[in-house]
Amino acid sequence: MAPSSSCLCLFLLAVFVLSALGNGESSSGLMMDFYKESCPQAEDIIREQVKLLYKRHKNTAFSWLRNIFHDCAVQSCDASLLLDSTRKTLSEKETDRSFGMRNFRYLEDIKDAVERECPGVVSCADILVLSGRDGIVALGGPFIPLKTGRRDGKKSRSTVVEQYLPDHNESISSVLDKFAAMGIDAAGVAALHGSHSVGRTHCVKLVHRLYPEVDPALNPDLVPHMLKKCYDPIPDPKAVQYVRNDRGTPMKLDNNYYRNILDNKGLLMVDHELAHDPRTRPYVKKMAKSQEYFFQHFGRAIALLSENNPLTGDQGEIRRHCNVANKNHYEE
Repeated sequence: MAPSSSCLCLFLLAVFVLSALGNGESSSGLMMDFYKESCPQAEDIIREQVKLLYKRHKNTAFSWLRNIFHDCAVQSCDASLLLDSTRKTLSEKETDRSFGMRNFRYLEDIKDAVERECPGVVSCADILVLSGRDGIVALGGPFIPLKTGRRDGKKSRSTVVEQYLPDHNESISSVLDKFAAMGIDAAGVAALHGSHSVGRTHCVKLVHRLYPEVDPALNPDLVPHMLKKCYDPIPDPKAVQYVRNDRGTPMKLDNNYYRNILDNKGLLMVDHELAHDPRTRPYVKKMAKSQEYFFQHFGRAIALLSENNPLTGDQGEIRRHCNVANKNHYEE
């Protein structure tokens, strides 16, 4: 290729990149206001549905927030989490790692509302992410501008959930490594765990810290309450036996979580390690002092998580119903 031609190609490439950045487009293929022309009311409809559902069922907001983590952390932010099991594949919703997750049926209500306005346009993956964003606001958290344009996956990723999804019983090193693979640094990991400031933890996840002996790392002031709630060393997974993650402000996403874990009142082992590992402790201390600092890093980490390897363009599909892939699109 002639030098002048090479220069022209580089110039055109630079113009394209700058244009994409100017339109809010990212390397993931997502962009701000993706539905501005095709379904301009989409985000407003989702936001209103989230508000309506939150008034009726307060725990939906916890579910929307948790959905982002459980879907986007497993290879791709493609709403594979929402697919039901088939004769050939197990749903991610039915794996052990999805224990306690619920309210999936209400996402279908949001999808139906969007479909009435714009049939076949808005993906379940975007609805999952945007409902999570609006759920965060309902819980008193920050509004986080998020890109859209995701497409829906056609198959469950249940076989790789354990490989990709960080677990509360893993070492903090393993948790940091898994998030780092998604582009999320230690500050982001600390911020994302601030989600533990709302909702509850089932006793199934806690009893190893109480029986046969109480974990000496737990604050003694918290132990009687935990034992009262988790009185059975082998709790029934179907029983309503749980401990609120934050007894002070259980329905509010705030930085009280960080003060709790610095005081050894974190329920999960990962909470304790987060507060004491030298790679994350400095961020925990800063977030305990400043809710603004927490929200800043929380918003950034949620945005990164929501952009983890999405399907865009001609990839995937736009599902008609979020719990099932479109006809003839099931895959092994």
